Amino acid sequence: MAVKIITKDTFEETINCGKTVLVDFFATWCGPCKMLGPVLEELSDELSEDQMIAKLDIDQNVDLARKFGVMSVPTMMAFKNGKAVGRLIGLRPKEDVAAFLNEASKA
Repeated sequence: MAVKIITKDTFEETINCGKTVLVDFFATWCGPCKMLGPVLEELSDELSEDQMIAKLDIDQNVDLARKFGVMSVPTMMAFKNGKAVGRLIGLRPKEDVAAFLNEASKA
């Protein structure tokens, strides 16, 4: 499954889709964000049916970045049943991101 690009218009629908959703808050100018992109794409192909990965551009969706206290990018947040259940900041290896998402799925 491909990484889904979301906006303020699709954010609520996405985090309430019945899956554990990893939202990558990113910026197009961010070097570590660019390095994380392929990691998330690769991981998205390995997810279970009840997990998904979405990306949200903080420059295009400033209000959501503020609402969730995103102070640096990349920031990844896990949502389950529409509620934030975890946060991971910075560039991380695929194994760390997978472990984070799997742990969030158990919440």
